Amino acid sequence: MSHTKLHSILATLPNTPGIYLFYNSHKKLIYVGKATSLRSRVRSYFLPPKTPRPIERMMHEVVDINVIQTDSVLEAVILESVYIKKFQPIYNVEGKDDKSWNYIMITNEPYPQVYTMREHEYKRLSVDDISNDFLHISGPYPGLNSRVTMKLLRRLFFISTCYPPQKNSSSSRRIRPCLYRQMGQCLGVCTGEISIREYRKKVIRPLITFLSGGKKKVLKSIHVDMIRAARAEQFEEAARLRNQLTALERIQDVALINKDFFADLENHVPAEARVRIEGYDISNLGTSGKVGSMVVFNAEGPIKHSYRKFKIKTVDGQSDVDCLEEVLTRRFRHDEWELPTVLLVDGGLPQVRRAHTVLTRMGISIPVVGIAKGPERKRNDFIFGTTDSSFVTWVNAHQELLVRVRDEAHRFAITYQRSLRKI
Repeated sequence: MSHTKLHSILATLPNTPGIYLFYNSHKKLIYVGKATSLRSRVRSYFLPPKTPRPIERMMHEVVDINVIQTDSVLEAVILESVYIKKFQPIYNVEGKDDKSWNYIMITNEPYPQVYTMREHEYKRLSVDDISNDFLHISGPYPGLNSRVTMKLLRRLFFISTCYPPQKNSSSSRRIRPCLYRQMGQCLGVCTGEISIREYRKKVIRPLITFLSGGKKKVLKSIHVDMIRAARAEQFEEAARLRNQLTALERIQDVALINKDFFADLENHVPAEARVRIEGYDISNLGTSGKVGSMVVFNAEGPIKHSYRKFKIKTVDGQSDVDCLEEVLTRRFRHDEWELPTVLLVDGGLPQVRRAHTVLTRMGISIPVVGIAKGPERKRNDFIFGTTDSSFVTWVNAHQELLVRVRDEAHRFAITYQRSLRKI
């Protein structure tokens, strides 16, 4: 690839999720990858390495690059799998690690179960196992955070993890709904409220279409069903479909490939090309003068043009946790703002839990960490909102940077509060 053409491609890369495709001189696709930010990810391949990298051989063969934007990371994950399966790019296939590749399996039961399976486990299945036991198999997906993926798919498609009540159970015995049914995230398999036919139509069929890359087809089908339900005065079902439509249109899922992100840091891909930390703090004078701050850092330091400040509008009395909820809710309504890769709050477990509650409610998966000052306010205790070992390891290796973010969020909140008192 000529230097001019390369410079032109790198200069125009979008800061959106998607997949990137590397081609050799024979116009053959040799590698496909996914990214939360195509601009940062593709550019990272052309930054000087701190140590020799195994990708150098591949990069010497690359003469052209193409990118395909997607609306979400989840769709990038699916599209990457479609391309790998169809084109078998040499540097994807030869360099794969069986432990890091997953399939999404949908069983051939009356109420199909959905789960992930590792590549090495998948290879043990016989042809008869595959044809008889599974309704659909999607993948393989490289480097996928399978736990987060299944949690997201369960929320988007109302996948049930339970089984229907037994036919021989006493009719007088009260059937207890599962937790997800109580939360409105299960359509009632556990209580017998949805038939096999309806479950496959409402849950499994759109899921399979989505995993096959047919998001637009799924959205159109849900929209038609929503209108039909409303006309039939099935208002509860119409509302469910409306909410599902909105969730699918605005999937926010950066944590799906966070393991790739943290692995990149450890593999010496320059961290400034990937990390975006948002830090939050609340400042108040008793029950009045309540404000919140948001600061943004990358691995090199603050990104001050991205700072934001909030005057608390809805919280009566003194509650830093409620103030934090308002700030985060307002912040994540801004779809035009870039999503962080790490969310940091000044506070302990109550703040971390409330932040996680807000993110879950808004359908966003981002790892959360809090910094508490300890029982004697003389030390920094890191409070994790996840048990993901790769995230914990990364935080422990970057405590100094995170403390800087916390301190800057505190300074910015205090400065804003003082400026309001002078008005």
